[in-house]
Amino acid sequence: QGQLVESGGGLVQAGDSLRISCTASGRSFSSYGIGWFRQAPGKQREFVARVTSNGTAIYADSVKGRFSVSGDNTQNTRYLQMNSLKPEDTAVYYCLTPGANWGQGTQVTVSS
Repeated sequence: QGQLVESGGGLVQAGDSLRISCTASGRSFSSYGIGWFRQAPGKQREFVARVTSNGTAIYADSVKGRFSVSGDNTQNTRYLQMNSLKPEDTAVYYCLTPGANWGQGTQVTVSS
């Protein structure tokens, strides 16, 4: 099973931007694509974004136009760029790719 490590979370103010990262070992994002998910306190984990191996991107309506996924194949890393952050974006963010275990996530907190 591949391993995933998310990083880059933090505390920001509403309207700020933040970029979080997901680095994989044992799995290749260029071959399998990536999904981003988040889980807010007391809520179920929800879908945020997905980019397939051929670059097709899908975003949840709640983040469309504000979030985008990019990547560095040489580092086997994918980024989630989050702009115009809102307090309701506060959550632990996770990445996932087929054949990998869930990582520990990275906390993003947006203050109003």
